[in-house]
Order: sequence, then C-alpha cells, then structure tokens
Amino acid sequence: MGNQKERQLDSVFTAKETGEYSFCFNNEMSTFADKLVDFEIAVENETPSALLPSKQGTSPEQTSALEESIMKVSRDLSTINRNQKYFRTRENRNFSTVKSTESRIFNFSVVESGLMVCMAGLQVFIVRFFFQGARKGYV
Repeated sequence: MGNQKERQLDSVFTAKETGEYSFCFNNEMSTFADKLVDFEIAVENETPSALLPSKQGTSPEQTSALEESIMKVSRDLSTINRNQKYFRTRENRNFSTVKSTESRIFNFSVVESGLMVCMAGLQVFIVRFFFQGARKGYV
C-alpha cells in the first residue's frame, strides 16, 4: 500500500482474476514495539450461490421477493457486523492509549512524591543546621 507511516488505513482491492491471493505485513518502521494488524475481507457484488427452493403453489414473483428480502437482511446484518468490529477495534486502540497515559501519569506522580519527600527532608536538615549550638547567631 505504500511506505508511509499509517496509523489506520482503509483500502479497497479489486481482484482481476479468480484465484488465491496473499497478504504481507511488514514492521520495518518500528521493530521495538509490536503492532496489531486487523483486517477484513469482504466480498461484494457476489451472485447468490444457491437459490431458495420454491414451494408448490407459489409464484416466481413471491419467491423472488422473498429472496430479495433475505438478501437485504443478510446485507444489513453484514453491515452491523462490520460496524461492530470497527467499534471494537477502535475501543481496543483507545484502551491501549488510555493504559499508556495512565502509566505515565502514575510514574510522574511517584517521582513527584519522591521529590516532595526529599525537599521536606532537606528543609528539616537546613532548619536544624541553623539552630545547632554554635550556629544560633546566624538566625
């Protein structure tokens, strides 16, 4: 698809010939961190492979309407499934971001608390130093 750095990419590939196709994913940009790759293969404009059996006493128009209704329900369910997968993937990506930010905030807070304790100890040491026996004249 290209050598540019992509966070999220939506692309469409149209097969010109019937046969097997393969996908290659490369992580040359960053070998330090693992990457999560999520992709979906969807077949569109496919002709229905099996027709519904027709009952005796029904007209072809009724069967055709029933087939169209079933195909519409199938497309709608596919759309719902695709949207649900997209939102789940997005939620996982955002959760990773939140988890990373949370750990950074925790580490910063620990360092900040440590520095505050050190500063308090240093202040106590300085005040005690000024009030020791021979140093009382400096205060």
